[in-house]
Amino acid sequence: MLDPATAFSLAGLLAIAGWLALILSLFVMSSRPIAWAAARFLVPAILAIAYILLIWTGMSEARGGGFGSIAEVRALFANDSALAAGWLHYLAFDLFVGCWIAEDGVARGVARVLLIPCFVLTFLFGPAGLLLYLLLRLALGRRATAEAA
Repeated sequence: MLDPATAFSLAGLLAIAGWLALILSLFVMSSRPIAWAAARFLVPAILAIAYILLIWTGMSEARGGGFGSIAEVRALFANDSALAAGWLHYLAFDLFVGCWIAEDGVARGVARVLLIPCFVLTFLFGPAGLLLYLLLRLALGRRATAEAA
């Protein structure tokens, strides 16, 4: 069995390493293939394996836990294994989204310094960081369209 507290701590360190690699990739072009592969595949895959082990344990141990109602989700996340699994879920998906932001931003020529707040917000608040990037992309797209006209 995977210890939820250990998984929580190690997953956080692994995710931070992935985010730092993404930031490095903005400024060191030669690091992009490795950083992007790690952020897109390697780290999320490791987190996914730990997630599966933790959620399996959490689902079997949490009485009345499930996904059918808010009460069931509350009961599920009262279990440390399921709670840690939920955190790993966030870490994996947010890093994957961060990698997409990096790749898309670089491909579109977005100023690298503008991507960093999107990374921070995505790491801390997931969808809010994605929304910031999408709004930035929209604003820069409109500006580029106006400049071309």
